[in-house]
Amino acid sequence: MTYNVHSCIGLDGKIDVERIARVIALAKPDVVVLQELDVGRDRTQGLDQAQLIARALEMEFHFHPAMHLEEEKYGDAILTHLPMTLVKAGPLPGLADKPKLEPRGAIWATVELHGQQINIINTHLGLQPRERLAQIDALLSEEWLGHPDCNGPVIFCGDLNAQPGSEVCRRLNQKMTDAQTLLEGYRPRGTFPSRFAAIRIDHIYVSESVEVTAVEIPGSVQAKIASDHLPLLIALAIPQP
Repeated sequence: MTYNVHSCIGLDGKIDVERIARVIALAKPDVVVLQELDVGRDRTQGLDQAQLIARALEMEFHFHPAMHLEEEKYGDAILTHLPMTLVKAGPLPGLADKPKLEPRGAIWATVELHGQQINIINTHLGLQPRERLAQIDALLSEEWLGHPDCNGPVIFCGDLNAQPGSEVCRRLNQKMTDAQTLLEGYRPRGTFPSRFAAIRIDHIYVSESVEVTAVEIPGSVQAKIASDHLPLLIALAIPQP
């Protein structure tokens, strides 16, 4: 599952970490990647949202603060109940001529399933088109997806702030496949904004060996108000080595 949780601030203006955790729990995912988490921020009561959600789901987690101001952190996380190892977490490039843009980053971990290591990378790209292109090029480089250790089953996911026809997705499609397009008879659907979910900017991409067996976008009343995005859930079959 990939889910932009909007700092756990719902469309009703309430800060509700437990509500986000309930939306996730109902879908029963094995792995969850989250964007827009607040940790120790005044605006969200100083809560460690990554830890609280992981605790509610009885999962382990790794968090990367794309933005770190004194004690306040804001960023992305990978959560799972499977054995997990953090490989890398770090910043993505911005624009030299726009230094005030929100910092962006990515986090890469492996999870173990039936003795096999699965690479998972979570990111949240910027709002400016040039910024996103620089960031996706960095992610496709030998630093991330092109790294020799990023082999076997690979799942790349997050809020790309880019729709399927964008240059960002075209570049990504040269290496991986949009999971929503791999299920026969299924029409890809959007996740944003949560009330209408017409826009497809939250994505899960998979490497060649990974099979997609189901796609779900939980759209309950609770999910539609918990964040400004809906979660995207993909069921995958990982071939045995």
